[in-house]
Amino acid sequence: MTLVLFFILSLYILFIAQLIYGFNKLESYEKTEKKPITAFSIIVPFRNEEKNLPKLLKSISNLNYPVELLEIILVDDFSTDASERICINWRLANGLIESTLLENLRLSNSPKKDAISRAIPIVKNKWIITTDADCIVPKNWLQTLDNFIQNKQPEMVVGAVVYKTKNNWFHHFQQLDLMSLQGTTIGSFGLGKPFMCNGANFAYTKNLFQEIGGFSGINNTASGDDVLLLQKAIAYTKDKVCYLKNEDFIVKTKPINDFYELFIQRVRWASKTSSYQTNYPKLLAVIVLAMNVSLVVSFGLWYFGKFDLRLFAMALILKYGIDYVLLYKTNGYLRNKALIPPLASSLFYPIFSSFVGIYSLFGSFNWKGRKFKK
Repeated sequence: MTLVLFFILSLYILFIAQLIYGFNKLESYEKTEKKPITAFSIIVPFRNEEKNLPKLLKSISNLNYPVELLEIILVDDFSTDASERICINWRLANGLIESTLLENLRLSNSPKKDAISRAIPIVKNKWIITTDADCIVPKNWLQTLDNFIQNKQPEMVVGAVVYKTKNNWFHHFQQLDLMSLQGTTIGSFGLGKPFMCNGANFAYTKNLFQEIGGFSGINNTASGDDVLLLQKAIAYTKDKVCYLKNEDFIVKTKPINDFYELFIQRVRWASKTSSYQTNYPKLLAVIVLAMNVSLVVSFGLWYFGKFDLRLFAMALILKYGIDYVLLYKTNGYLRNKALIPPLASSLFYPIFSSFVGIYSLFGSFNWKGRKFKK
């Protein structure tokens, strides 16, 4: 077991070190003085989001961007709460912003992809940007994206997402977990091997979406409106897919307050891995899962007197060390706050991640009151 553990650890350190190198390589974007000219269509799919929609819509109302260059398309995925009424009231109070409220049409195994596809035909603008109902967008969100588009001429742009947390361990654990994903995203772009993004802060041209066939071929999975679409775009025109690393292009979202819901959410995220179109992310996912499982197994063997505690501690410290470097850099960009050493989270994370990874290989999950199978 010792040889297996440290062999996997060596591969893990190598891959995380590469991501750290990629993170450093990807430069932050500095805005220039340009008049906004890009017209955006914001698509927001939602289902039973009466508690979250008011905050998102208020942040959209407060955007520092010309209203004549903006439209918002809200797609109701058969909500049973007051979400529709909230949208109607917001539209009445914000008549200067062109907006549309649609009802979703279920055509595939993916309600969210269906909702976005429902909106695409009526989109009036060249650029589409998606976000989620439980998010808050920053004031200069579109201004920053417009400036980037004018200077870089991309066809797809990926941005960061961070949790707006309360001061408790459970929220802190989620923040660290999400930061590891964001750090991996940035690092992979820096390496020239992008494979991950978040639909809560994701932009692309309507033309590119149509040229790559939209969600055709990837709508058999319940989610994946972001990463699987990204990978289709990369296969089609990699040079036009960019990451926008700027503090004004970071969307905030809510952490989850229920452990079971967090587990199921992470299962849903992990279930997309088998649909990745390139080998690099699949190999990385296997190594990360193997690393966490090997730590759990080693701990179990120590508990039964079959493994040296010093070797287990050494492996855990080495993993913790390389993880902390990536988290530290990501935290500096996303939150610009001191990073509390995640000791408790680091001890718990291998167990949590192992169960998520293994369960996602064959288990089903619930999402917005619906059950989906692997």
